[in-house]
Amino acid sequence: MRDSFNEINITPLTDIFLVLLIIMMVIAPMMDQQGLKLVVPQAVKEQSKQEFKTMNFVVSTDGSYSIDGQAVSEEELESVMSSKLKNYPDGLLIMAEPDAEHRHVVKLIDVAKSIGVTSVSVQGM
Repeated sequence: MRDSFNEINITPLTDIFLVLLIIMMVIAPMMDQQGLKLVVPQAVKEQSKQEFKTMNFVVSTDGSYSIDGQAVSEEELESVMSSKLKNYPDGLLIMAEPDAEHRHVVKLIDVAKSIGVTSVSVQGM
């Protein structure tokens, strides 16, 4: 009869670990340890505040439009906006009252796009 083994032979396991250790010792010096090349921004002592020149239209709850406190009718929107466009190169800011109808805001955006305004922002009041 065969004798049973009471001990585990660890020689093959040791051989595998030694081979892995040799591989790591050979590969480790070849690995480049540069990491990420980051460019850290320089601290700016003074931030210049840039003021934007935007046309500020107000859309009220009753559907009326105003710019600079002056009421503008729906028929006059295009002509008023066209005349003021060259003075406001940064676009159009629409400030809508909370209960203003969506169609009035969309009408103002459509008119602005038709005359060549490239930047339109909408803000609630």
